[in-house]
Amino acid sequence: MSLATIQQPIEVEFTAFKEYYATLFRSNIPLLNRALSHVSRTNGKMMRPMLVLLTAKSIAGSVDERTNYAAAALELLHTASLLHDDVVDESPMRRGLPSLHTLFSNRIAILAGDYIFSSALQNAAMTKNVEIIDSLSRLGQSLSQGELLQLQLQQSGGFSEENYLEIIRNKTASLFSACCRSGALSAGADAATVEAFSRFGDLLGICFQIKDDIFDYYDSADVGKPTGSDMREGKITLPALYVLNNCDTPFVRSLLDKLAEGYTMSDSEVETLIKMSKEHGGIEYALKRIEEFRAEALSVIPANVSPIYRAAFTAYIDFAIARNK
Repeated sequence: MSLATIQQPIEVEFTAFKEYYATLFRSNIPLLNRALSHVSRTNGKMMRPMLVLLTAKSIAGSVDERTNYAAAALELLHTASLLHDDVVDESPMRRGLPSLHTLFSNRIAILAGDYIFSSALQNAAMTKNVEIIDSLSRLGQSLSQGELLQLQLQQSGGFSEENYLEIIRNKTASLFSACCRSGALSAGADAATVEAFSRFGDLLGICFQIKDDIFDYYDSADVGKPTGSDMREGKITLPALYVLNNCDTPFVRSLLDKLAEGYTMSDSEVETLIKMSKEHGGIEYALKRIEEFRAEALSVIPANVSPIYRAAFTAYIDFAIARNK
């Protein structure tokens, strides 16, 4: 589950990609250049471009400009969406640094996000592949739909596992799926291979988000948010969903009735629900579902993928599951 295992098959290609990607965060406008410079400091591990490169090379044995453009487009779109999310959520920090809107302003953060989004479209166009462009466009729709569906369900109380999975497929898994799809398309894969890798990315993204949601049930300086912050925002994730749907207690019945009317939980109710999630199997159920999705993800990788890449894909999904932040 180490980064070394993931990166080993694409070490040279990933280094070249990062050099290209850095050029996309420069501008002749001083204000924009300062904003882009700060954003580039929060790039993280670039796990999603790695996935694009791995997929393409596992199919074609090499990576060309189309793959780099596709990887850049997806990472840029992801970055732009985070800038906008930070404004909407009023998040003061991003990956251990002040978020852009806290250093500058909401207006500058939104405009910088728009600029980066336009750069994503430009890179997608440079692939000269209509299917990759279509994939990026659909991804943008999915990210927005996921946010709006979550808001809708918070107001109507549609707290089911099916609805939860639909939200995280749109908000998170769609990006991983698009990475695999675009990587496969850039390598000239046939339709069946494209769909297989797209499904792998979807399942990988579901594992990633469920694990991310589990962090909300524990105090950790590494995670960078207080326990229960998601629930205080009205987001009911899988461990709590398990309790709400399987524990018939006066507290649960009362809470379900209130949540159905768009109610926002009090701090004490959040603390009680977190405690119940730990004591009544909610965390264990979420971990069990992760393992089920992991097994399915590994089963859909095409049979002709060589062992070194299969090991890298396995390490990738295990890294997503084992991470502590």
